[in-house]
Amino acid sequence: MKVNGQHYRSLWWDEGAKALQIIDQRWLPHDFRVQQVDSLQDFADAIVEMRVRGAPLIGATAAYGMALAARLDPSDAHLNSAWEQFNKTRPTAINLRWALNRCRDYLLPLPEAARADAALKLAHEIADEDVEINRNIGLNGLKLIREISARKPAGEPVRILTHCNAGWIATVDWGTATSPMYHAHDEGIAIHIWVDETRPRNQGALTAWELGSHGIPHTYITDNAGGHLMQHSLVDLVITGTDRTTRRGDVCNKIGTYLKALAAKDNGVPFYVALPSPTIDWTVDDGVAEIPIEERSTSEVTHIMGRDQAGAIGTVQVTPDGSSGGNPAFDVTPNRLVTGLITERGICDASPEGLAGLFPEFAKA
Repeated sequence: MKVNGQHYRSLWWDEGAKALQIIDQRWLPHDFRVQQVDSLQDFADAIVEMRVRGAPLIGATAAYGMALAARLDPSDAHLNSAWEQFNKTRPTAINLRWALNRCRDYLLPLPEAARADAALKLAHEIADEDVEINRNIGLNGLKLIREISARKPAGEPVRILTHCNAGWIATVDWGTATSPMYHAHDEGIAIHIWVDETRPRNQGALTAWELGSHGIPHTYITDNAGGHLMQHSLVDLVITGTDRTTRRGDVCNKIGTYLKALAAKDNGVPFYVALPSPTIDWTVDDGVAEIPIEERSTSEVTHIMGRDQAGAIGTVQVTPDGSSGGNPAFDVTPNRLVTGLITERGICDASPEGLAGLFPEFAKA
């Protein structure tokens, strides 16, 4: 996607510097900063500190981290140590472990002398695959938007609500939940996006920044406004992303997603989840019982970053002194509340049968 008219991926390999470049998302939407990642600890910190965020992007970043590990020391012991270091950075998003396992399983059988080049090549492949997967998610989701648009009066936009940021900066490019929106807008279909603020980190502001850069009409709303809009028939469709999906179709996504699904169910609004297949955890059935939920720093709840009237970016405290904060970063939406799953292979029911129908080779494993 584009920033100020120039195309960017959320990360890219700088051949001259022999290093990975990332967009430091901590500063968005107020400031666009590019940062070079130089050490294994810097890779781990980038993931923990959410300089990079979003399940697919975390996975791609970890793949480049494994490539650096192979360049520094291609031994089995060092690669396993790097795997452990990266694996513990974010416990909920399954793409992280998927990418790390893919890298380690591919590299360990190779001669040590061949591992560095092979690891970098694999990281490039993982990044490129993510772009193509998300492009196809968008094409499949576009069909839903077309169908709704065809039923609406001429010129009336399809009104889509989304939660958190499942956009191009949460992936390598295109995004998951936003990919159908980009395709619809580029095709000339009138759409309007309701963008949840997504406390505590206000990641909806990243979605608003993305959509604004692409010229897509949108409105930034409080997290608690979604149900009201649905009650008054102002939402035609909900599309969110997911950080982990179970084999039966439960989806784990940013905290607050479950409440949107409940409101959608109560008001008859279709609730779809856009996901790349590496986000499916075929080892987990019951998402509520089995998926570990990351508990992040309470400072994300008690403080908020923004731009003041003078234009300076800063952080302010929003709670009284002495009040503690709780910060579960994700919740799980049971499959019974999900209308369908939008994947790179098509759209399916949120059920074991639905997922197995699209991905039989994984379901049988």
